[in-house]
Amino acid sequence: MCIPLFMHQAGLIHRPMFYISAYFEANRDEYYDRLLAVSRDNDWSGWCAFFLKAVQQQAEQNLERANAVLALYGKMKTQIAEVSHSQFSIHALDWIFETPIFNSSGFTRTSGIPKATATRILRVLKEENVLEVWSEGRGSKPAVYAYVDLLNMAEGYQAF
Repeated sequence: MCIPLFMHQAGLIHRPMFYISAYFEANRDEYYDRLLAVSRDNDWSGWCAFFLKAVQQQAEQNLERANAVLALYGKMKTQIAEVSHSQFSIHALDWIFETPIFNSSGFTRTSGIPKATATRILRVLKEENVLEVWSEGRGSKPAVYAYVDLLNMAEGYQAF
């Protein structure tokens, strides 16, 4: 936890959201071997080399994901405008990218899009399979939507 905070304070990242635990999990045996070597043999150089490799690989992975998210955003700008025929299409896309799991009433209430238009955009995005319905609305309970493509891209694998 200290490394992301240090990198944030040093201005290397904008938010302390740089986690290398996935690398450690994927390389668990070497991780434990390196820690043991520090305790047993005082091998700090081996540990530092392993740790820096983890930071490098995580940074490269984060860059790939960020570029993929930007490409998805660019693609969706065009697609949503074409299918919704709304002047609010980019505004809706921006809102959905900020909140990829949401309920319909939250979208219509906080997106700043007129309610009827917001409702229509949601319907169109559902019909076009852009949004997936995780829970249908019933009575006063609003529907829950997810932008699964974005969520999977952020996770780095087909999580949803």
